[in-house]
Amino acid sequence: MEDYPFISYSPKRQSQEDMLAESQAFFDKMDERRSVRQFSSESFDIRILENIIATASTAPSGAHKQPWSFCVVSNPELKSRIRALAEKEEEENYHGRMSDEWIEDLKPLGTDEVKDFLEIAPYLIIVFKQVHGIGEEGEKKRNYYVNESVGIAVGFLLAAIHNAGLCSLTHTPSPMNFLEKALGRPANERAFLLIPVGYPAEHAKVPDIHRKPLNLVMGTYL
Repeated sequence: MEDYPFISYSPKRQSQEDMLAESQAFFDKMDERRSVRQFSSESFDIRILENIIATASTAPSGAHKQPWSFCVVSNPELKSRIRALAEKEEEENYHGRMSDEWIEDLKPLGTDEVKDFLEIAPYLIIVFKQVHGIGEEGEKKRNYYVNESVGIAVGFLLAAIHNAGLCSLTHTPSPMNFLEKALGRPANERAFLLIPVGYPAEHAKVPDIHRKPLNLVMGTYL
């Protein structure tokens, strides 16, 4: 059996008091995060996004295959094309594909088939999952727990976006295969999420919704 190298891992330990304070501070910050649909067109340094995506790429993945790609789009013509293609799918979703229950559940969020934020936000991050890897000679290489791995990486991504003082929206104009074609992505990739990123518009508003209390999301067996 081949031996693989291991390195020492010993992160600095903190006192219980510091851990409690830091965990509370992080929760307080993340609790301010909201999905935004009204963006400013004001741009920002691309290096900020590079750091954010590098952070997302620190996520764990099945067999460390890292089966994700994060594509950043700022070209106005390409953003306009993506919006047109997304709205075409959303038109069919809102007027035929979605069930009445689904439409009713979306009403508190005020969503519809109009997705102008795809053109207004300075950057779009299109997350792709790699359904399989590709070896040096073009052969297929198996990836493991792809959806789970990419989902965890997106969680890291959203937290990093908020931590940087920016806003985002997880947009899923299903089906999303038009994104693979629009960006000319490799045959092993499938669109996972479309995420506009930027500052909120000056008069942006978000739905007055509330998260489930801790006792409804945490089971404790002590």
